Amino acid sequence: MAMMQKLNARPGAADKDWWRGAVIYQIYPRSFQDSNGDGIGDLAGIVQRLPHIAGLGADAIWISPFFTSPMKDFGYDVSDYCDVDPMFGDLADFDALIARAHELGLRVMIDLVLSHTSDQHPWFVESKANRSNDRANWYVWADPKLDGNPPNNWLSIFGGSAWQWDGRRLQYYLHNFLTSQPDLNFHEPAVQEALLDVARFWLARGVDGFRLDTINFYFHDKHLRDNPGLAHQERNADIAPAVNPYNHQMHLFDKNQPENIEFLKKLRAVMEPYNAAAVGEVGDAQRGLEILGEYTTGDDRMQMCYAFEFLSGDGLTANKVVETFAALTAAAPDGWACWAFSNHDVMRHISRWSLSEHAAKAYATLLMCLRGSACIYQGEELGLPEADIAFEDLQDPYGIQFWPEFKGRDGCRTPMVWQADNRSGGFSTGKPWLPVPSEHLAKSVAAQGADTDLLAHYRRVIALRHRFKALRDGAQPDLAASGDVLSFLRVGEAETLFCAFNLGDGEARVDLPAGTWRALDLSDADLADGGKSAGTGAGVRLGPWQVCLAVRQ
Repeated sequence: MAMMQKLNARPGAADKDWWRGAVIYQIYPRSFQDSNGDGIGDLAGIVQRLPHIAGLGADAIWISPFFTSPMKDFGYDVSDYCDVDPMFGDLADFDALIARAHELGLRVMIDLVLSHTSDQHPWFVESKANRSNDRANWYVWADPKLDGNPPNNWLSIFGGSAWQWDGRRLQYYLHNFLTSQPDLNFHEPAVQEALLDVARFWLARGVDGFRLDTINFYFHDKHLRDNPGLAHQERNADIAPAVNPYNHQMHLFDKNQPENIEFLKKLRAVMEPYNAAAVGEVGDAQRGLEILGEYTTGDDRMQMCYAFEFLSGDGLTANKVVETFAALTAAAPDGWACWAFSNHDVMRHISRWSLSEHAAKAYATLLMCLRGSACIYQGEELGLPEADIAFEDLQDPYGIQFWPEFKGRDGCRTPMVWQADNRSGGFSTGKPWLPVPSEHLAKSVAAQGADTDLLAHYRRVIALRHRFKALRDGAQPDLAASGDVLSFLRVGEAETLFCAFNLGDGEARVDLPAGTWRALDLSDADLADGGKSAGTGAGVRLGPWQVCLAVRQ
């Protein structure tokens, strides 16, 4: 009982809105820190490195899946929702992680994969045994067409048909991802209740919230109607790479079903007594922001949805930001987005956008100034570029499937680098599960001790977000793009900030709005000239990738 009370000693437990504007640090556990020399990161390793995250100024951590799994998709194929895979440790290690994180003032969010399980999960093993067992309807089973083909044209996000034949039941089962990841049938009430019990289990152990993987995939169309095709000009590669035929369909019936709203309300009710929060991953190339609005509007659904608009290969221009927020306002005026530039599924943004260090600093500042919550992916604060992994070293089945046109996700999943004086960057004493690029070592945590380094810059701009409440939850009027310059106000109850960003290599000028303004001094030459005051209409010259931040007097 004493241990459980300790685990439930959440930081700022009475603050139910802690998530609004929070900075969330994503940990990919296989690659964060190895504590036992087997080359794979683990929960005890995370505990060792939590002071780094607390020192960065993050509000919370999000841990990618660590549950028992055959690891066909590296933990996103769960075979036991209520236990830790031995490669990561055990439940005692998780309890220690919770306790240490809370001690450091960090909330803990875990990645729940509810839309599908591993084909080795006992639920699926029972379900496929016959058509009459207690869990026969827990997964999405369907008879073949008269000619033996799958029941419809739905495609897997990993390529090919979303249906796999089972010779025992003489039916197809649905898998939106790998064939070893069968989709649960959310139309079955017992499935919903079992998954709500999973949430209850982890909340009772002290977690502060969830990142909900593929939140819009929970329900499928009961009638199994075909998806319509998409004309070439309507396709985009925001969710799946261009080489994947998944992009050729409008996914009207295999996901994004209206029944999902009621399940999300049930989940929110389970979370409410704990003041827990959830961020849902919405994977949809055409209706992502609209769905974000549907899932986060009001106070009985999810608090946030994870937006993909800044995770694409297209450069993040001033116009792109303005267009995205205009679309967000139109589709989800009361919704709340969680923004990210990098994660475990996409090329690191340093490489994706070909950023210099000055540009990386500008974008880090921008992320901390935008309305919404913010996710930082491990290594982002170091400016790590995408790793070039040789085919023989690839682990990701997605990359192996589409190589070399798409090299998969291993390039962003290489181990975190803590020091520069050993080949594994301080990640492990053994051979890492993915190679550590030599060019990463020079960007390690230990190597970035100067005030001008990117790591120090991340600490400053996160501190800035904490200093001004308007940056966390204030309004964001007057969003405008003029050439490469993006500008907007952040307006709170007690303060107004002006933010301008030159997102280009040339010089630019921006005029301050009406009023008297004091430029913010972040002790960084790449930011505004600190301490100076200027009146209405004063002009500010911005060099390449410079930022102007000012507070109204």
